[in-house]
Amino acid sequence: MDYSYKVIEHFMCPRNVGNMPDADAEGTFGDVKCGDSLTVYIKVRDNIITDINYLVFGCAAAVAASSAFSVLAKGKTIDEALQITGKDVMEALDGLPESKLHCSVLGSQALSKAIENYRQKLV
Repeated sequence: MDYSYKVIEHFMCPRNVGNMPDADAEGTFGDVKCGDSLTVYIKVRDNIITDINYLVFGCAAAVAASSAFSVLAKGKTIDEALQITGKDVMEALDGLPESKLHCSVLGSQALSKAIENYRQKLV
């Protein structure tokens, strides 16, 4: 399986990885029992994601995609971050093997749940 240099770089030196005990919200997507799982933690100020961390369980592609997604989402407004697609993650990583394409959407799915959680807390 061939990975791009960017996939290897994000896998070996993942950005924004780790727990965030004081997060404004969190969201999880996936299932560790049957494959990849990602939990995203966010801090939001003035509708902007000022900080984002994550914990991921999965293969090298899942780690790299989660790292790349976090870089893309940090500093964006909530609405801008919700527009980040698997295609955006794929482009940021210079592609993923066909069998690993599902990893590119982990971030957007988990972030969507985190933002839903954040918005529920505002009510």
